[in-house]
Amino acid sequence: MSSEKLAEVFTYESLVHAVAGAMGSVTAMTVFFPLDTARLRLQVDEKRKARSTPAVLAEIIKEEGLLAPYRGWFPVICSLCCSNFVYFYCFHSLKATWLRGQSSNPGRDLLLGIAAGVVNVLVTTPLWVVNTRLKLQGAKFRNTDIRPTHYTGIIDAFSKIVRDEGAVALWNGTFPSLLLVLNPAIQFMIYEGLKRQLRRGVHRELSSLEVFFIGAIAKAIATTVTYPLQTVQSILRFGQHRQPTERSRILSSLRNVMYLLLNRVRKNGILGLFKGLEAKLLQTVLTAALMFLLYEKIASSTFRVMGVRRPASSR
Repeated sequence: MSSEKLAEVFTYESLVHAVAGAMGSVTAMTVFFPLDTARLRLQVDEKRKARSTPAVLAEIIKEEGLLAPYRGWFPVICSLCCSNFVYFYCFHSLKATWLRGQSSNPGRDLLLGIAAGVVNVLVTTPLWVVNTRLKLQGAKFRNTDIRPTHYTGIIDAFSKIVRDEGAVALWNGTFPSLLLVLNPAIQFMIYEGLKRQLRRGVHRELSSLEVFFIGAIAKAIATTVTYPLQTVQSILRFGQHRQPTERSRILSSLRNVMYLLLNRVRKNGILGLFKGLEAKLLQTVLTAALMFLLYEKIASSTFRVMGVRRPASSR
């Protein structure tokens, strides 16, 4: 890679976007974390009778204590911070390199989002595997087939997974995760497209309410479209599904995804693929809306304080 290309990738602007995205996502996730706990229980524990988010949270608090909805908060926040830093950095670096001052469009935004998502998945999947295990540890499951786990923290979980299941287990769920790069890619495509529509003819900063609503709309669409694969991803990361051993890992991963999807439909019908969607939408839409709002404000304030003109490609 030439020095000119390196200069375009490693820029102050990309770093600001990455830090702002990481800070925004961590704050937003902390606020709405109990909703994510409810979503994960509904996805993994098929025999849980409670269907609504408030009912699941009430059960968790009653059976496991007041702080149970925040179990696994620290590893999730660490994973989310790293994940969004990588994603925002890659997205804006690729955008600056590819566009070079040209105007963007939905097709380009989608391709940039997919490329950034692939890098993000390959780098951060081990963190998400560990935090899924820690978040579900100590939970009271209705499904008696689920085996209890005993990890004392992030490092202990890493070492035990590698020791007992092999290093490859840290990338459980990578195949559906790669398919799920469409989620943030669609989200960013819609978000950037709506921003361009609102700014049509006038380069201005969007109001907080505008940012909040377009962030919510973008995430709601992306989440609904990709939710069945998110359920499969959670089950595989939890590591309780016995995966067939085949020479081709890609073929094995594809069979796992298809088996879990079809098994879900067989047991609960088509709607079974969307079990926990209410909790996911409530959590992810509110989290994404708040995250985009904080991200835009942090990035804008940083550029203003440092006296750096915000690049046109990020507008």
